[in-house]
Amino acid sequence: MDAPPPGDGPSGAFSVPDTGKQLSVLTQRADFLRAARARRQPMPGFLLQARLRAPDEPAATPIRIGFTCSKKVGNAVARNRAKRRLREIARAILPVSGRPGWDYVLVGRQGATSDLPFEQLKTDLAQALGKLHR
Repeated sequence: MDAPPPGDGPSGAFSVPDTGKQLSVLTQRADFLRAARARRQPMPGFLLQARLRAPDEPAATPIRIGFTCSKKVGNAVARNRAKRRLREIARAILPVSGRPGWDYVLVGRQGATSDLPFEQLKTDLAQALGKLHR
C-alpha cells in the first residue's frame, strides 16, 4: 500500500491546493476556548469562530483550523459526517480566503451541516471569512 502524501495524517497538517499556504489542525482545548471568546460569524450550515494569534504565540503554520460538533448534531456517525464535510470545505476555501496568523474553528449545526448542499457550504465559508476580515 502506498504511503500517504506528506502533510496528511496524524501530524495535524493536511494537504491543500497549491496556494503556498499550509493548514494545521487545532488539537489543544485552550486553542478552541480562545477562539470561542474571539470573533464569530454564524452561517446557515455552521458557526465560524476566528481569532488573530498574538505575535508571541508560536506558529508552526500560518493558518490553523479546528472542527467541532456537539451531541446535538446527532450520534457519532452524524457528527463524523458533519466534521468530514467541514474539513473538506476548509481544505477548499481557507488556503484561498484565510489569512496567515489566524485560528479558525468551524462548529457544526444540527441538521444543517450534513443536509445543506456542499457548494452552499463552500460559498457560506467564503462569505463568512469576508465578513470576519472586513
